[in-house]
Amino acid sequence: MRRKDKQISDISAIEAIIRTAQVCRVGFSDNGRTYVVPMSFGYQDRVLYFHCAPEGRKLECIRKNPKVCFEFDEDVVPVTHKSACRWSMKYKSIIGYGRVEFVGETEDKRYAIEIIMRQYSRDKYDFPDKELDGITVFKIMIDEMTGKQSGY
Repeated sequence: MRRKDKQISDISAIEAIIRTAQVCRVGFSDNGRTYVVPMSFGYQDRVLYFHCAPEGRKLECIRKNPKVCFEFDEDVVPVTHKSACRWSMKYKSIIGYGRVEFVGETEDKRYAIEIIMRQYSRDKYDFPDKELDGITVFKIMIDEMTGKQSGY
């Protein structure tokens, strides 16, 4: 990272940003182009969990290349100034890389969906097998991630 003064290297600080994030943007490789999708997610033990429809562009991308990039940002606030060139931004962000693995077994899907739901709610939910069978669940096994902040 070029600006070491803005780097977040403490894993607990990185995980705190992930735990308060509402969206994870995932970048997939699509025939030499990058395809970025904002997604709801869950996080536990350096693994990100996602669910989606059983078919679609992101799944086609994953099947061709399971290596992905992901991004989170939080507390983003413009910092104004009288001079346009002195405007700035306060933010906290995480960028990371990993590889996708599909979650296939019904009980494993249930576990993953529980983690996703914990990101957004403390309520308990039931996940009927029929509903789980109708979705695709995948996880990103994180290889590396770094944090950056400005203005905090």
